[in-house]
Amino acid sequence: MLANIDILVLLKLCVKKSQPWGQSQLAAELHISQSSVNTSLKHAELVKLYIPTKRAVNTVALEEALVHGAKYFLAPIRGGITRGFPTAWAAAPFSDQISTSDELPPVWPDANGTVRGVAFEPIYKSAPHAAMDDPALYELLAIVDVLRDGRARESTLAIKELQKRLKGL
Repeated sequence: MLANIDILVLLKLCVKKSQPWGQSQLAAELHISQSSVNTSLKHAELVKLYIPTKRAVNTVALEEALVHGAKYFLAPIRGGITRGFPTAWAAAPFSDQISTSDELPPVWPDANGTVRGVAFEPIYKSAPHAAMDDPALYELLAIVDVLRDGRARESTLAIKELQKRLKGL
């Protein structure tokens, strides 16, 4: 019932916190259609991740869903070596905390990318473009990418970072 695009919309709403927003504004900022935003909000409402009367994300439920389910319902697809934008442990807020040996970093494939690494499919095709416009969204997406594919130590750090950001809402 919940699609990857729905998580992208919810994460963007988390970043917006209590700022006013409209569906057309969200659509433009996420590089998706307004009807996609509308559908995502309806999906999220059905699974109790969005509270329409408050126009707010149920952050407790979203945290639980991501911590316990991201590696299952948002499982990443990896590809070959490519140019792209760093994600997961190679992006903020983890790039300072996690050091790796000679392992190539995971990257969202993009010809304009800044890093050579292993292709890591984003949760939705427009997510990298939306992240380039919004550093806070970029960090949330990187946190979710660690939860999608991280090892135990990385996942523990990602859970703490996710809680810190969602509790600040």
